[in-house]
Amino acid sequence: HVQLVESGGGSVQAGGSLILSCAASGYIGSSYCMAWFRQSPGKEREGVVGIYTETRSTYFADSVKGRFTISRENAKKTLSLQLNSLKTEDTAMYYCAKFTAWGGSWYVEYWGQGTQVTVS
Repeated sequence: HVQLVESGGGSVQAGGSLILSCAASGYIGSSYCMAWFRQSPGKEREGVVGIYTETRSTYFADSVKGRFTISRENAKKTLSLQLNSLKTEDTAMYYCAKFTAWGGSWYVEYWGQGTQVTVS
């Protein structure tokens, strides 16, 4: 069983920055994909940033391209998300996830409990 624990959320003014972290525990394996999702009240949860294992390639939703960066340290089983130039529309609960990519889709195996980001 894998546990994912996010940290680093908070309140920030528009234009500011935050760093979110995700720490994994349990047996996560040596080959896995990780992502950050977010969900605002009344909206569906959306994948905003993903990093694939084998190719180390990344995916960024159009809404965050050029503003968010993702990094991972496999040895420490950590995943980070740097959020820059934050906008009020970035306000959401952010979730860390371990997923399997298949046929162009993401199949999430594990979710974190989420960390709130509020931009005013």
